[in-house]
Amino acid sequence: MRVHLSRFICLDLPSNLIRFELEADQAARNGADLVVFPEAFLHGYTRELRPEEARLIFRRISSDHPRSTFIFGSITEDRRNRMTVWRGGQELGHYDKVHLFAPHGELEIWDPGDRYAAVKVQDWTLGLITCSDIRFPEQARALRLQSQCDALVAVAWWPWRRDHVWETLLRARAMENGIFTLGCCVAASEIPGEVFSGAANHVFDPLGEPLQAADDRTYHLDKDRLDDVLVDPLKTYVDISRVDCF
Repeated sequence: MRVHLSRFICLDLPSNLIRFELEADQAARNGADLVVFPEAFLHGYTRELRPEEARLIFRRISSDHPRSTFIFGSITEDRRNRMTVWRGGQELGHYDKVHLFAPHGELEIWDPGDRYAAVKVQDWTLGLITCSDIRFPEQARALRLQSQCDALVAVAWWPWRRDHVWETLLRARAMENGIFTLGCCVAASEIPGEVFSGAANHVFDPLGEPLQAADDRTYHLDKDRLDDVLVDPLKTYVDISRVDCF
């Protein structure tokens, strides 16, 4: 699977909408099977974007490029931080961020989601993760065991000064579940009051080895690597609910 991970810089909303469409179009024309944009990349925390306006754009872009699947980061809809997945003008599924990040005031902006989500893309099953969700290994493990995901796709609004944490968590989720882990983070924000440098994009194979991209955006995932895992939770997981505390 050929994957394009955006390195989006969040500016004013009109500029974001123009640059977003141009990048999505170019990525699809370059043959990306999967095109991923980061969390809240169009509006950040404070700008308003009507969900219906965003959805019209998502539908048009995915209709124009029916061979590509698009993960459009996240928008604010129904008081949820909502990631949506599109192909051929149709929404394949959505995921509402479960683990909101209180230090950034997210509990005042959004309500937490109440379920995990995965989506099938070609012969891959992708588990959907948003930013601070990556801190909770039980979410990744549930996606691996219950949906038998081949990869996790994590979108984020994560600062560069904490990139070492972001990278470590992505690698850990890959190794402990024996699957690919893709992290797509906003490159920067220049919105007044939200100016910061974003963390890097990272991709790890099922052994936790980093995949490189010559252009920092395009990655090639080989499903045969899933056969190389040392410990496969699908085969060795033991479900224990009892905890003895002596």
